[in-house]
Amino acid sequence: MTWIKTIKMEDDEQVRKAMMEQRKLYPMEYATPVPIVDHGIENSIVGSHSLFPQVLFHAFSTFGALMSPELPLRRDKHEMIATMVSVTNRCFY
Repeated sequence: MTWIKTIKMEDDEQVRKAMMEQRKLYPMEYATPVPIVDHGIENSIVGSHSLFPQVLFHAFSTFGALMSPELPLRRDKHEMIATMVSVTNRCFY
């Protein structure tokens, strides 16, 4: 749960556009939310960027580009690197 104000994408066209555009860059496996950890976009690290839609787009499209299947690493290696970066940063997301 975020502790700052967030904007639902249904309530703001710029937020909705930023969310939809950055999602296009993610692998298809990310299209289906995982129920146990899905508490809605506004209660997520992505939602915490909703006050600044362009920042949201650029921050999360970077991760999408890094997970691209066209890169030479296999998906499991991408996930391992992402996990280790989160652990190193003490990020629980």
